[in-house]
Amino acid sequence: MPASSVAAIPVAAPAVAQAHFAARLSLETDCTDVHEAFVSGQPDFVLFDVRGPKAYARSHVPGALNLPHREITPERMSVWPDSTLFVVYCAGPHCNGADRGALRLAQLGRSVKLMLGGMTGWADEGFPFAEGTEPGSLEILSAA
Repeated sequence: MPASSVAAIPVAAPAVAQAHFAARLSLETDCTDVHEAFVSGQPDFVLFDVRGPKAYARSHVPGALNLPHREITPERMSVWPDSTLFVVYCAGPHCNGADRGALRLAQLGRSVKLMLGGMTGWADEGFPFAEGTEPGSLEILSAA
């Protein structure tokens, strides 16, 4: 009996899989982890919505600052210590803005992770959004 499409390609050795998944987790986070960090009141990262200001004003993740990927410059980043961890997101899996933002931050020597799913992932998890030009917070939305 022929192997299934799943088993037709030999599986990686556990050490290879371990290195692969550890590397992915060093570059990515998910919406739930970001949400939990903000709910705890102690996020240890800066969250950037790297979409344009109009999209941000319509709807964004509470607590996110708007910094379009094209505007990530050494001058703009100088307000944060070099040790700051940044998390970036954009519209969702169909958008590469977060990848562009993450690449730009890495090129500037900054630590960065991508929030998987972006706005689409945040909505899929049922988390609330903020509107307007201010970051907003989950506490404000929870009290409303």
